[in-house]
Amino acid sequence: MSIDENTAARVAKLARIKVEPDALPALAQEFNGILGFIEQLSEVDVEGVEPMTSVTPQRLKRRVDNVTDGDQQEKILKNAPDAREGFFAVPKVVE
Repeated sequence: MSIDENTAARVAKLARIKVEPDALPALAQEFNGILGFIEQLSEVDVEGVEPMTSVTPQRLKRRVDNVTDGDQQEKILKNAPDAREGFFAVPKVVE
């Protein structure tokens, strides 16, 4: 696939990037270079290769998932302008 100046101008417009008309040939050439790299990557045989999260094998960091209520209800409600029965009280907005 090849990108011409008209396509480069359209891509720039869709990306909301102002490109001067004299810079369009260089932009089209840069797009073609990127597409060339993508074509090279599609030629690589990745059959049987495990997906990686990093270049070095490592286990993802994990923590114990303990459910807590935080025990901060009184502290939080102390800052509220109006609190009732352990909840924020707000004016009614729906009739």
